[in-house]
Amino acid sequence: MNNMRRGFTMIELIFVIVIIGILAAVAIPKLAATRDDAQDAKVKANVVTCLTDVVAAYTAAGTTPSSSVSPACADLTVSAPATSDTVTVTGKLSDSTDYNKSAIYKGSQVSI
Repeated sequence: MNNMRRGFTMIELIFVIVIIGILAAVAIPKLAATRDDAQDAKVKANVVTCLTDVVAAYTAAGTTPSSSVSPACADLTVSAPATSDTVTVTGKLSDSTDYNKSAIYKGSQVSI
C-alpha cells in the first residue's frame, strides 16, 4: 500500500497568496475612489438643496438671504451680494476643491 500524504505544496500556497495580494492591490484603491465619489455626490446634492432653499427664501421675501436658510446650508458657504441678482452656494469636495452652484434672478424668473 502506498501511504501518500494529501495536501497542498508550498509552491501552490505561495501562488495563491500572490494572487490574493494582486487582487487586493487592485481592489483597495477602487474602493477608496468610490468612497470619495460618494462624498462628492453628497456635497453636490447638499449644494443644490441649499440653493433651492435660497431660491424659495428669495421668492417668499423678495431679497436674497445673506445667511443659511435651512439645515442643508449649515456646512456650505452662501454668497448673495446685495447689489447683485446672483446667489452662489459653495461646498468643499473631498479633493479639497470647491463645488459652486449659482442662481440668477431676472425679475420673477430664476435660472439655476
